[in-house]
Amino acid sequence: MRQPTIEWVNVTPDLSIIACESGEVWLGNPRAARTEFSPFAAPMTGAGAVGSTVRLLDGAINLGFAAIENCLARPEPTIAGYVVALVGAYHTSVDTPRNLRRAAGRFAALGRPEVAAYLEERAREETGHDRLALKDLRALGVDGERLVAHYMPEGIKPLCRRFDALCLEDYPIGCIGYSYCLERIAALKQETDIERVRALCADGTDATRFLRSHSSLGSEVAHVEETIAFVASLPANDRIRIVQETYASALLLADGYNHELLKSEATILEEIARALGETPPCRSFSPVGEPPGARPAA
Repeated sequence: MRQPTIEWVNVTPDLSIIACESGEVWLGNPRAARTEFSPFAAPMTGAGAVGSTVRLLDGAINLGFAAIENCLARPEPTIAGYVVALVGAYHTSVDTPRNLRRAAGRFAALGRPEVAAYLEERAREETGHDRLALKDLRALGVDGERLVAHYMPEGIKPLCRRFDALCLEDYPIGCIGYSYCLERIAALKQETDIERVRALCADGTDATRFLRSHSSLGSEVAHVEETIAFVASLPANDRIRIVQETYASALLLADGYNHELLKSEATILEEIARALGETPPCRSFSPVGEPPGARPAA
């Protein structure tokens, strides 16, 4: 009888994730493991499995977001907050196809055609998503092209810089961890999240194209499943690096998300007005309803 696969990754010098194919997940201390002669003290070298790989990846995301769990802002949702989310969505998606193709070219040169093909396919699937965000901004009465040209939310800047840097590395396997983190978070959004946004908008306004596409109603669930299967098939060194980058990206995403949620409505409107060079149209920024929960994130 085959023993279930166990995988483990040190995401920091003092923190490791250990996952079993059958579903169990543990946290460990690599420093302590070295003194106790633990089998998890050395980097894993064996083959992966879907069941253990997904638990490593999702465990890395959960750990990243745990850092803000006790200080997470939960403001009432507003159109202004949603506009900021759409601008952030534009900036995290506009360069994705180019960056992924750049990384794919590097893997093709390294003799890793399977990784290159995976990244090329992802680049094709992500093409045009930035335009969905611009359409949603226009539906809200905002000059989207003008806004994104002059405004990038502070919480988004570290994410964009990180992705650019990852795709420029000599061995850019970490970009898969970054992409998985963003897609996995997006796949958690449900129809109720989309309905909250619709409740804020004027009747007949459709400003949820990007959100629908990047939710459980769109292609994100399939993308997540495909990525898990692909990562599980990779050599151990690749899986380790991808999980480590998933954790690092989750830290950046959680911190940036919370940074934007902590802003007051007045600050948000001031930032938008400064970027547009004019006061935003009142009809677009007057909330129609006040459903509970955090501002919807695109």
